Amino acid sequence: MIILAVDLGKARTGLAVCDKSEILASPAGVITEYNPEKRLEKVAAEALARKAELLVVGLPRNMDGSEGESAQNARAFGQALSEKTGIPVEFQDERGTTITAHGYLNETNTRGKKRKAVVDAVAAVVILQNFLDGRKARMKA
Repeated sequence: MIILAVDLGKARTGLAVCDKSEILASPAGVITEYNPEKRLEKVAAEALARKAELLVVGLPRNMDGSEGESAQNARAFGQALSEKTGIPVEFQDERGTTITAHGYLNETNTRGKKRKAVVDAVAAVVILQNFLDGRKARMKA
């Protein structure tokens, strides 16, 4: 199944996609858009263009696991995205994904403007890979 993951941001929204076999998550780009309606349009268009069958939206929980305003915004975005595309949406805890993304970028010595341009897509990859790993574990259980 083709799954598109979204790392929602106020300015930059990272996207990642997996192959049909759900083994590998890969970066699918970054959408730079401040307008929430236009951001929704662009993410929906990308999901449809990539023939996504499931959407995974990162859920920014607080470190204690509770949900604040950012998580509520992500849930509202996910619901609107599902309504717009007709594609089901699931949510994935995204705590620590940006830190992990920066770690990967440190390992590849990606710095400056290039780093800023890709960190959100790499965070989306981490969200999607965590989702895929959890999904595999649930299937084995």
